[in-house]
Amino acid sequence: MTANTPTDPQLQHKAAPTGDEPAGSSARAAATGWRANLASSLSPRNIGAVYVLIVICIVFTIWAPSTFPQMATVKQILDDNAITALAALALIVPLSAGVFDLSFAYVMSLSGVTAAHFVAANNMNVFLAALLGIGAALVIGVINGIVVVGMQIDSFIGTLATGSLVQAFISFVTGDNSINSVRLSGTFSTISQGSVGGIIYPVFYAVVIAAALYLFMEHSPSGRRLYATGFNPNAARLADIRVNKLRYCSLLTSAGLAGFGGVMLASSLAAGSPSAGTSYLLPAFATVFVGATIFKQGRFNAWGTIVAVLMLGTGVVGLGLVSAPLWAIDMFTGVVLIAALSANTLERNSLLRGRVKGFKWLPARWRTT
Repeated sequence: MTANTPTDPQLQHKAAPTGDEPAGSSARAAATGWRANLASSLSPRNIGAVYVLIVICIVFTIWAPSTFPQMATVKQILDDNAITALAALALIVPLSAGVFDLSFAYVMSLSGVTAAHFVAANNMNVFLAALLGIGAALVIGVINGIVVVGMQIDSFIGTLATGSLVQAFISFVTGDNSINSVRLSGTFSTISQGSVGGIIYPVFYAVVIAAALYLFMEHSPSGRRLYATGFNPNAARLADIRVNKLRYCSLLTSAGLAGFGGVMLASSLAAGSPSAGTSYLLPAFATVFVGATIFKQGRFNAWGTIVAVLMLGTGVVGLGLVSAPLWAIDMFTGVVLIAALSANTLERNSLLRGRVKGFKWLPARWRTT
């Protein structure tokens, strides 16, 4: 973990003016500082994916001018990627703590099947059934905590094994058959398929969860301890941070959020599918890692993840509008992910080696270096 230590020019700009300075020097220093902050905020190193998103929008606006630049397309992008955003947000807390949770996709399937079962078979209240679905997910979170923290098994292997057991349990109980009932097309489907202004509810759920994660990770002591644990657990222990407790709680948080996402997924399908969540495994991890290159370099963060989801989702919807073949969508996703991550890695390595001092992309009169 590296400290954001101000450089000598920055210290000079921040230094208090003395009586010997010419008039107006404070104003010039303030203007220079403002420009430096703006340059840093708008740098491609900070919001590169935003520029990629803009380029994608321009390309498809030219390619499909009659269909892409429409409000209906914006709504489609938001609606189609809401569940992906919920799945990706579930990974931010454990990954920030240095823990992988590969069971979250199977947990989504479990929670969706559980909620759908109680509604279809027992005609249970929809919100109580949803809580039971999330409760089942939290049970898996407890098991993950025992496996990873208690038994000291590597989180990548441990949660993958737990996920496999969850999938086996779902298949055993359901016989690999989806749970379908007319009861699932009522209030149960409304909690996900309902909309405001043509935008479905999960979009708003994702925004609320992202805001909550942002406040927690960036503006609370526990969030800072999570980042410290993920960057260097040994140093965190020396600083009296309860690393094991944070990792355990991060797996519980991941399971709870994945459970909520699974209920929303089952609601959107109006069915309990035994394997519905597994298709979100790779997209969720991909968007979270791309999101770590946005806004907070090298740190998993909620708003960066949301931008990454929109970036990939916009490309997929755009390719669909131009009737591109299915292989083109897979190729687009792979190319964008590799390009985004490799460009960030190359520039970071160049900066560490001292080969470049920064990307001179602002007008010359705005440059501070």
